[in-house]
Amino acid sequence: MMLVELTAPLSEALPVAGLRAHLRLGTGFEIAEYEAETAALAGYLRAAIATIEARTGKVLLTRRFRLRLDRWREDDAQPLPLAPVAAVEAVEIEDASGTATALAARSWRLVSDLHRPLLRGRAGFLPGISEGGAAVITFSAGFGPAWSALPADLAQAVMLLAARYHEDRSFEGTEAAIPFGVSALIERWRAVRILGGRGACRGRA
Repeated sequence: MMLVELTAPLSEALPVAGLRAHLRLGTGFEIAEYEAETAALAGYLRAAIATIEARTGKVLLTRRFRLRLDRWREDDAQPLPLAPVAAVEAVEIEDASGTATALAARSWRLVSDLHRPLLRGRAGFLPGISEGGAAVITFSAGFGPAWSALPADLAQAVMLLAARYHEDRSFEGTEAAIPFGVSALIERWRAVRILGGRGACRGRA
């Protein structure tokens, strides 16, 4: 499996002003200094977002991804590795030579789930993938394009972690180093993976 992020969160969607206020940083600097500080704060926010997304499997700000698989997890359904999934844009099957065939949208559907969304075949099965071939799924995931769309606890966790990055330049990003308050805020969003997601495919309508 190979997951590629096709787009990044827009800079204007990052709550830089909110982080500056949270840190109680002053204003009125020279323009160059202010711009450098803004870029640094945006960097801390991006790092905090990436850390929390990695630990929860949740995409905070909506963006596009491409998932490439050499086989389906199940014959009739494929769990998607991120949530929440806003839309599946395309599903393609590549043969061993790399020639891609787009599947008609009527042949599959998205089963939305806050923790384990699925791509499910409408006919009761997904099309076969030949030896050396692949399935390519392009989808968008995230709570929304604007910061206001995030659940309050995840937004606060990002703010606390970004502040930690700002205050401790030597922060290494290990699990043990994450502040307890951040861990507590994200705990309910951490999906428990059973059988590598295989159990999530059974029994879904």
